[in-house]
Amino acid sequence: MFVNSFWALVPAIIAIALALITKEVYSSLFIGILVGGVLYSGFSFTGTMEHVFVDGMIGQLADAWNVGILIFLVVLGSMVMLMNRAGGSAAFGRWSVEHVKTKAGAQVATIILGILIFIDDYFNCLTVGSVMRPLTDKHRISREKLAYLIDATAAPVCIIAPISSWAAAVTGFVDGANGLTLFIRAIPYNFYAVLTIVMMLSLTLMNFDYGPMRTAEKMDRQRGTDSSKKGPASSITGAEDQPHPPVSEKGRVIHLVLPIVALIVCCVIGMIYTGGFFEGESFIDAFSNSDASVGLVYGSVVALVITIIFFLATRVLSFSECMNAIPEGFKSMVPAILILTFAWTLKAMTDSLGAKDYVAGLVAGIADNRALMSLLPAIVFLIGTFLAFATGTSWGTFGILIPIVVNVFGADLNNELMIIAISACMAGAVCGDHCSPISDTTIMASAGAQCDHIRHVSTQLPYAVTAAAVSFVAYVISGFVRSWFVCLPIGVVLMAGTIFVVKQTLKEGA
Repeated sequence: MFVNSFWALVPAIIAIALALITKEVYSSLFIGILVGGVLYSGFSFTGTMEHVFVDGMIGQLADAWNVGILIFLVVLGSMVMLMNRAGGSAAFGRWSVEHVKTKAGAQVATIILGILIFIDDYFNCLTVGSVMRPLTDKHRISREKLAYLIDATAAPVCIIAPISSWAAAVTGFVDGANGLTLFIRAIPYNFYAVLTIVMMLSLTLMNFDYGPMRTAEKMDRQRGTDSSKKGPASSITGAEDQPHPPVSEKGRVIHLVLPIVALIVCCVIGMIYTGGFFEGESFIDAFSNSDASVGLVYGSVVALVITIIFFLATRVLSFSECMNAIPEGFKSMVPAILILTFAWTLKAMTDSLGAKDYVAGLVAGIADNRALMSLLPAIVFLIGTFLAFATGTSWGTFGILIPIVVNVFGADLNNELMIIAISACMAGAVCGDHCSPISDTTIMASAGAQCDHIRHVSTQLPYAVTAAAVSFVAYVISGFVRSWFVCLPIGVVLMAGTIFVVKQTLKEGA
């Protein structure tokens, strides 16, 4: 009764609704998990307990990919704490205040850094957050706005970067065709990703915000420069209220830059190593075949060792101070790890109820209707958005929708409509992932910005919905025109025009 039907999505819908209503994410996710266990077991108490904790939570924590991501988070948290204790973050804050004079400049710098770190979304979220927090704090940019900038340059950038863990994931879901070629051809049609970047730049250059983000920005300016560091409104952990050990006065900008560069280089090497680069594979093939979870663990651990050695050699921290910083970094990541664990468990509940099969049946039914074929990209975009929003996973959405679209068109790379529909799958998945409070990327953006998670979701949602609406219109047009030379410029103009109209409307209503 509950399997392979709309009921399969109900646990996720309940969890998301409760999180948005109560502003409390832990209990909301757990209630959603319990509902999934109850539906799967047929209201059996013992069956529910076994499915939730054994098949669900323990099973997810026993998964090698998930464990790798958790180790990466712990190591990255430790590196961030080390950079803070060494005074690198404080030194960068002082340097940035001297060289970046405006609020718009700070936002543009954050966007550029986010675009440059295109290798992996987790890596992007936490790295950009740790580097840019001192700068955005000095310019009174709210943690909610920082979290949005981080989140909007994570998955949306990774999904249009041919050399990234996301490109590797997408190519792995394509059977019967060259996955990397298909991915590259789909980039100009990935309207949501491109238009999200256009939207960020438009908001920054026009110097305005709307919706809950406007309120957050006003409150942050009223509270003062250091307000975003205080209280539960801006910290995901609440640890910001606690006294910290003294920061080294010997710290310089190099004590932030070198660890970040080491992290980037080591993670790239770690990923291509897992893809067989040192066994003769080309760089691109190695990235396509890489195991991002293992590669990020290799890279982050080596980068951590390099960082400790560098700090000891320059005498900004003693060995005992370095060792004390590591567990503190672990503690700072505990809330993000807990939310991720619950989100993964909730996904396991929806998977066991057959959410994938239910959605696959819907898409296949639409694809069989030739009258709707030109509207297929727009419809696929909506379905992908809803599925990723409800399940919190964009990669899982790729795995469901991309094989269906490829089968519908017979893996014909000469069929432009198939390329557009594949891009709509990716764009919809990223859009839903961007909006969902149970998305791991959204959770990481909150952690990177040290922003309350539900505040991040609620302030970001109107922006994501705006970009999604314009993207939907672009996919409707592309289904008939089938040329990115025409559709992409139309989408960019519509996006910039929409932001301009919203700004003028706010002015008139003020």
